[in-house]
Amino acid sequence: MFERTRITGAGGLAAGILFGAIMSLMGVPSSSAFAASAAPATGAEAATSPKIHEFVTLLADPGIQKWLKEQDEKKSAAEHVQNAGDESVSHYFVARLRAVREHVAALAAALPDLPNQFERGVGRLQAEIPRRGTVVLLVLLFAGLGYGVEWLFRKATQRVRQRLDDLPVETVNGRLRLVAARFAFAFGVIVAFALGSIGPFLALDWPPLLSEMVFGYLVAFLATRIAVVVGHFLLSSEAERFRIVPMYTVAARFWCRRLAMFVGWFAFGWVTVGLLSTFGFSLEGRQLVAYALGLGLLAIAVESVWRRPPALNEATEAPRLGRGAQNAILSAGIVLLWGFWVSRAMPGFWLIAVIIVLPLAISITQRAVEHLLRPPGAAETAEGLPSVIAVCLERGIRALLIIGAAAVLAWGWGIDIVHIAGQETWFAQVVHSALSAVVILLGADVLWQTMKTAIDRKLVETADLGQPNTEEARRRGRLHTLLPIFRNILFFLVIAVAVMMALAEMGVQIGPLIAGAGVVGVAVGFGAQTFVRDVIAGMFYLLDDAFRVGEYIVAGRYKGTVESFSIRSVRLRHHRGPVFTVPFNLLGAVENMSRDWVIDKIAIGVTYDSDLNLAKKLIKQIGLDLAKDPEFAPLIIEPLKMQGVDQLGDFAVQIRAKMMTLPGEQFVIRRQAYAMIKKAFDENGIKFAFPTVQVAGEGAPATTAVAQRALELTRPAAAE
Repeated sequence: MFERTRITGAGGLAAGILFGAIMSLMGVPSSSAFAASAAPATGAEAATSPKIHEFVTLLADPGIQKWLKEQDEKKSAAEHVQNAGDESVSHYFVARLRAVREHVAALAAALPDLPNQFERGVGRLQAEIPRRGTVVLLVLLFAGLGYGVEWLFRKATQRVRQRLDDLPVETVNGRLRLVAARFAFAFGVIVAFALGSIGPFLALDWPPLLSEMVFGYLVAFLATRIAVVVGHFLLSSEAERFRIVPMYTVAARFWCRRLAMFVGWFAFGWVTVGLLSTFGFSLEGRQLVAYALGLGLLAIAVESVWRRPPALNEATEAPRLGRGAQNAILSAGIVLLWGFWVSRAMPGFWLIAVIIVLPLAISITQRAVEHLLRPPGAAETAEGLPSVIAVCLERGIRALLIIGAAAVLAWGWGIDIVHIAGQETWFAQVVHSALSAVVILLGADVLWQTMKTAIDRKLVETADLGQPNTEEARRRGRLHTLLPIFRNILFFLVIAVAVMMALAEMGVQIGPLIAGAGVVGVAVGFGAQTFVRDVIAGMFYLLDDAFRVGEYIVAGRYKGTVESFSIRSVRLRHHRGPVFTVPFNLLGAVENMSRDWVIDKIAIGVTYDSDLNLAKKLIKQIGLDLAKDPEFAPLIIEPLKMQGVDQLGDFAVQIRAKMMTLPGEQFVIRRQAYAMIKKAFDENGIKFAFPTVQVAGEGAPATTAVAQRALELTRPAAAE
C-alpha cells in the first residue's frame, strides 16, 4: 500500500506543489496542508489510499497542471491590481512587456505544430462524423427552416407592414409610434428565425460532437441575422422615411452590408475557435487561428474606413481634418487594436477601443435623437434650438455611454470596482472617488443642459412681444428680462452643488470649505462694496419691474433701449447707436418711456385772420381718419383732437392738439398727422403763420423786408 501511494523525485515535488496550490485556493493554510500530507497514515487514511492515489494521478495530468497555472496567474493578477498602489509604474510596464514577450514566444513555438493539430482535429471529426458534409448540410438545412419560418411571419404580417409603409408621419409622436411598431416587427423577425432554426434542432437528439458544431454555427447564423435586421431597422436602406440614423441612401446600404459582414465573420470565427478546443488544439494553437481570423475583421474594418461614403454633415460643415487624415488615423487605430490583441496587451486594447468607439457612438446617438425628435418636413440643417426632450435624451445617453466606457475600461484592465469600493487602500479610494465624481459631473451636465435649453426656448418665445400694451406683451417682456438672470443663477448653483458633491465623494471635508468660503465672502463683500451695491440695486430694480428688455428708458444722463442685463449692470442702446453699460447703482430715478401709453401734443401756428372753428373741425376729422386707418388704428388709444388756442403770439395764433398712442408709436403718427394737416389747411384757405420783419423809412410806406429785398433785386434788371 505504501508503494502505491509513495511520491518520489521530481514527480512527488510537483504533486506536492500542486496540492499546496489547491489547498491555498481553497483557503487552507499551507502549513496545515503540509502537515496533513506529512502526517502518518492512520487506519482511516489507509482505507482511503485509493482515493489519494487517484488524487495524485489527477494532479499529474497536464491539463490540470495548466489549469492550476492559469488560476495562479489570475490570482496573481488580481493581487497585482489590488496592490497597484504599492508598485511603481516602471515595475508595472516591465512586467507587462515581459508577459507580452513570453506570449509571442509561446505563439512562435506553437506555430510549427499547428498543421499536426489540424490533422488530429480532422481525424477526430472523421472518426465521430464519418460522412463528409454532414455538419454543413445540417446547418444549411436548419438555417433554411429559420428563413422559411421568417418568410411565413412576413407573409402573415404583410398587411400590417403595408399599413406601416403607407402611414403618414406628420408629427413627432407619429414618427415615434412608427419606430416602436417597426421595432416590434424586427423583434418578431428575429424570434421567428430563432424558433425556425434552433428550435427544431434542439427538439431532436444528436451525437455530442455533431450537436455542438451544428448548434454553434446556427447561433452564428442567428447573430448574423440579428445584425442584418438591426442594420435595416436603424438605417433602412430602402425607405428614407424610416431611417433612424440620418444618412444618404448609398451610405445606408454600405453600412448595412459592412455590419452584416463584420458580425457574421466575428460570430463564425468565434464558434470555430471555440470548437478547436473540442478537437484537441492547444491554447497557443487556438490563439494562432483566432489571430489569423482576426485579420479578416481587420481587413473589413480598414476597407470600410477607406471606402465609406460621405456623411450628411460633410457636405455642410468643414471638417477639422481632411478625409484622408481621418481615414489614416482610424486605420492606424484599428491596426493598433489588432496588434494589442495579438500581443495580449489588453489594457491598451480596451483603451484604444474606447477612444475609437466612444466618440462615434456619441455622434451617432446625437444625430439619431435629433432626427427622431425633429418635426417632420424640417430640414436636417435647420437652425434653431433643440427641444428639451431631445437635449435630455441626448445628454442622458451621452452620460450613460461615458459611464459604460469607464466600466468597460475597468473590466478590461482587471479592476473589480465593487471589490475595490470595500477596500481601504489609497488606490481603491482614488478609483472610487474619481468614478463617483465623474458620475456626479455627468448628472450635473444633464441637469444644466436641460434647464438651459428650456430657458433659451422660452427666451425665443418671449422675444416677440406681440401686440403692444397688452397683458401678454407685458408678461413676455418681464419673462424676457428675468430669464437670463435666472439662467445665470441656476448655472452657478448647479456648478457649486456639483463641485461640492464631487469634492465630498473624493474625501474632501466640505464643511470647513463652506465656512471658509463664507468668511472669504464677507471679506470680499467689504472690499467690493460698490459691486454689492450694484447687485442689490439691480435686484430691487427688477423686483419693482422698473424696466424690461426692449424698453426705452432715461436715467440721469443715460438713455436708450434696454438690450441686456448682467449681474451688476444694464446695457442701453442709444437711438443714435452708442451703447451704454451702466452699473445699477448709477441709474438713480428711471424714466420709462415704453409703458402703457403716451400723450403727444402738437403745436400749430396760424395767421390771425384764420377761421379757428374750421381749423378745429379739420383737425378733428383728421384724427378720425387716422383712427380708421388700418395701419394706425391699433396704435391709437385716443384720436387726435384740437384742445383750443394755446397762446396769441407776435405773429401767430398758437393752437394745440393732442392724441394718446402706444409708447414709441407717436412719432410715426405725428408725421402722418402733420402731412394731413398741411394738406387740409391749404385746401381750406387756412394759412400757417411765419415771422416777418417790416422795414419803413421816414415819410415812406411800411414795406416788409421781403418786399424790399425783391425791389432791390429787380432794379438792376430794369436799368439794363
